[in-house]
Amino acid sequence: MSSPNMPPDVAENYAALKEGLPKTAAELGLMQGFPAPPETRVTWANWIAAPFNRWGFQHVQGLLPTLTVACGELPPALFEGAPAELDSFLFDSVSGARHSLGDHLAASHTDAFLVLQKDKLVYERYWNGQTPATRHIMFSVTKSLIGLLAETLIHQGVLDENALVAAYVPELAKSAFGDASVRQVLDMAVGIDYVEQYDDPDSSSSHYGYASALLPAPDGLGKYASLYEYLPSLKKRGQHGGLFHYVTAVTEVLGWAMERASGKASDRLLEEMVWSKLGMERDGCFAADPWGRAITGAGFNATLRDLARIGRLILGQGKVDGREILSADAIRQIARGADPAIFAQDADFTAWAPGASYRSQWYVFNDNPGSGESGSMMACGIHGQYIFIDFAA
Repeated sequence: MSSPNMPPDVAENYAALKEGLPKTAAELGLMQGFPAPPETRVTWANWIAAPFNRWGFQHVQGLLPTLTVACGELPPALFEGAPAELDSFLFDSVSGARHSLGDHLAASHTDAFLVLQKDKLVYERYWNGQTPATRHIMFSVTKSLIGLLAETLIHQGVLDENALVAAYVPELAKSAFGDASVRQVLDMAVGIDYVEQYDDPDSSSSHYGYASALLPAPDGLGKYASLYEYLPSLKKRGQHGGLFHYVTAVTEVLGWAMERASGKASDRLLEEMVWSKLGMERDGCFAADPWGRAITGAGFNATLRDLARIGRLILGQGKVDGREILSADAIRQIARGADPAIFAQDADFTAWAPGASYRSQWYVFNDNPGSGESGSMMACGIHGQYIFIDFAA
């Protein structure tokens, strides 16, 4: 059942299926009672950690302040059903054994999974109390939505991809970002002294989490009252460009520059440019930092079907039902990707997504560079949220 290089948790997850499905939030007793007992209580301090995240990821609005992204007045855009039997689809897993899709989704603690093909709904399943109406945090899928907005603002002439960040945000002039271009920020090509290490409470990314108030700071580690204070503190290391360095704080800078260029907050930009125009079923929402700023690197929440509508928009080159929502040129700019050799310099990322490049906050697989009509692109969040778009299939 296992192979020498298999991550231990993969073997454990598959083996657990022989004993039964992973326990749901309800079966774990999370947040049952008024109040729930301390051992089953989901709080601001533990909502990202297992097993509390089984409840927390679906209830961010009850744990953190949020900013609404309204779905508008359009009726929900319906999906035509064309069900396919995908539960039994077999693949060779990293455990070295062949598994079905249904077993894999259950083993990996999936909450929801949906497949559209040629604008038809072929597969949709929910677990752990998730429903079509439940919003779920998307973590770094948020970055890709911000990248989509940024490319559109560039196409509209609102944002200059060649301008330096300091031209939009003078507060960042002496930081790592001041002499970086908007394009370098878009493509995670900023030379910065920053470690994205989630299990170190004193790492750069942990301080990002405290400044954004995604988590409370441990005693002695709370240094910044807001992302507005934290971002100017980050220092340059090396040169910008010609590299891929994944840093969540970079997307926060992109959001800030977009807001200054447009005169609108990121939550309003997403609402006005996309969310209110697609026939979404529910409002989305951003988690907000202590100064009321949308967390653009990891804070967006939405239903599964509404995220599928984002995928359908991109697949349709910015059009839905004949209506142009976004520029096809802006989407092609993303879909053409960047240089895979640059992405490949990061051993961890290229092992996870071999052959990919990184463009405008999206992972792009350069199957047919420059076309935007074949190949594939992907948004990804740290705990397993994905939008995967395959233009050819």
